[in-house]
Amino acid sequence: MILPTTSPGAPTDPDPAVLTEGLTRRFASTVAVDGLSLAVGRGELFGIVGPDGAGKTTTLRMLAGVLRPTSGTATVAGIDVGEDPEAVKPHIAYMAQRFGLYEDLTVAENLDFYADLYRVPRAERPERLERLYEFSRLGEFTGRLAGQLSGGMKQKLALSCSLIHRPDVLLLDEPTFGVDPISRRELWLILHEMVAEGITIVVTTSYMDEAERCDRVALLHHGSVLALDTPTSLQASLGGRMLAVVPEHPRAARDLLRTVPHVRSAHLFGDAVHVLLTDGVSDDEVLAPLRAAGQTVRGVEAATPSLEDVFMSLLGKEQPGD
Repeated sequence: MILPTTSPGAPTDPDPAVLTEGLTRRFASTVAVDGLSLAVGRGELFGIVGPDGAGKTTTLRMLAGVLRPTSGTATVAGIDVGEDPEAVKPHIAYMAQRFGLYEDLTVAENLDFYADLYRVPRAERPERLERLYEFSRLGEFTGRLAGQLSGGMKQKLALSCSLIHRPDVLLLDEPTFGVDPISRRELWLILHEMVAEGITIVVTTSYMDEAERCDRVALLHHGSVLALDTPTSLQASLGGRMLAVVPEHPRAARDLLRTVPHVRSAHLFGDAVHVLLTDGVSDDEVLAPLRAAGQTVRGVEAATPSLEDVFMSLLGKEQPGD
């Protein structure tokens, strides 16, 4: 099942913040990004979602002008990035997974350094810094060395450094990777504040629960778009109904359930197996083979499909390690 990449959730802005057409990048015989075409509206929080190796980082590097496309085009803030990568840089901020914080500088010194780098007028810095300290909650740590910050605080400082010049488009590559759950939530709150102020954000993530916070998402696999729509529309696209079955032996139960008629997909979700059924099938019909095989079923309840369920259904197979 391949979903269309146009939908009622598509941006209506005739001048999108980000536009790619047939964007492709090859490394020798490997195609990292394959004919990517998408449009991101101004002031949109857009997610590029997929597992490692899906082409997320390569896509962001091309949008940032760090990596030239093999073919196709990418326009960011009205500038063709492939033709003039330097011209786009004043209009964007690119926060890579390993952002270049200077660990032997303090929080304040890092921000001053990036303000100098982006040539932010000194008369404008106090107001900008006050705003950045407010939402990052780093105001009481201005004198602390960046190397002594927690992982979550480092990411908030990196994000603040990226925002010091008030970019039109913010490109974030896995900003919450390796960050604790509380800091992850705080970072997403900051992103929503930025969008409310008119900044366009393109963020990559392999966390499907985070992707549900985006306005729209593109599900990537091997450099190609499997589906592009709002999270709600993607979740509704599965049809049928879903059960969360908690069996005694989840992996064995998953494998058995895949052979049961009317089971469209079954994959692990923590200690449960998410089972997508065709309409009109009773729970007992689905569970009977498990019980006949001697499997104890500890719980069954209706489940709302997640983006992970959508992704697994699109692939028609389990992710590695599942």
